Amino acid sequence: MILTTTPTIQGKEIKEYCGIVSGETVIGANAIKDFKASLKDFFGGRSHSYEKVLRKGKATALKEMEDQAMSIGAHAVVGIDLDYETINNMLIVTCSGTAVKF
Repeated sequence: MILTTTPTIQGKEIKEYCGIVSGETVIGANAIKDFKASLKDFFGGRSHSYEKVLRKGKATALKEMEDQAMSIGAHAVVGIDLDYETINNMLIVTCSGTAVKF
């Protein structure tokens, strides 16, 4: 399965658009990560614990979208858009794209 943010895939001709597919995940951040991140904010530097959570959320949302595309017989998802939000110490990662067949 090819996943791409571009509207086309080099060397492939899109024969059919199967529709929009999406993936979502909500991940809670714990107090220890919040404390470490606040220290990083104060002193400067990267928050590796939050970066790890972001990567996990992205991978989970993309996998969910890929599974949805596979279930309808798609070969790829093009035009993928990723979005990150936070609500009450919860990280929300969503992605959507267009499932296609070659």
